[in-house]
Amino acid sequence: MQITWIGTYRGSPSGAAMTAELDGAINEEEPIIVTGWIPHWNFFEYDLKMLEDPKGVYGGEEEIRTFVRKGLKEDMPGAYTFFDQFEWEPDHLQNVMLKIEKGMDEQKAAKEWVENNEDLVNSWVEGAEPGDGATVKVPYVAWADVIASSNVVKYVMENKLDYKVELIQVEPGPMFASIADGSADAMVGAWLPSTHADYYEKYEGEFEDLGVNLTGTRNGLVVPEYMDIDSIEDLIDDE
Repeated sequence: MQITWIGTYRGSPSGAAMTAELDGAINEEEPIIVTGWIPHWNFFEYDLKMLEDPKGVYGGEEEIRTFVRKGLKEDMPGAYTFFDQFEWEPDHLQNVMLKIEKGMDEQKAAKEWVENNEDLVNSWVEGAEPGDGATVKVPYVAWADVIASSNVVKYVMENKLDYKVELIQVEPGPMFASIADGSADAMVGAWLPSTHADYYEKYEGEFEDLGVNLTGTRNGLVVPEYMDIDSIEDLIDDE
């Protein structure tokens, strides 16, 4: 059996080409393998599965964590409470990602998602003091998942807690550095233990780690559900 392989990486311009190939293959129910990660809007758009990776070729399961600058709890207790309570699931995030991928304005996508998930959002803001217009600086990297999560944070804080949120697009290094040196307030896009391990090690102890905001993140090989394959080792056996 001939299988189409498409490789890409997070933030790569080749991502659009990969999605086009994936879409074409699924429409014809042809075999295809792509590199991918969770969360990704493709998992909300298509019926996909990530292959098991017994040898950890693509690393193990990761988590996304929230970091805030030291002193945020004293300076902006309401913002601190919100970030400490902010937690959701891959399907939630992938829903917002898909809306943005389909062309919806980022804040409109966040608004629509918030309106459909009021119970969860209320758990994030429960007990949080209003910000009275104070500005919260949130750095983020231009990855689809972090764009989506940061925009949801912005919408909720501005519309539920009366903060003004300034989103600042940066590379991963400056994202960590800005929280460590206090020039920014909070970030919700730290992938650990492997993707951002070097930055975490460099700045550990210079920020406050509020813990996991999303679990179940993974990198690996992805195939459509209709393919009779479940593990990377099955590929090796077929060769």
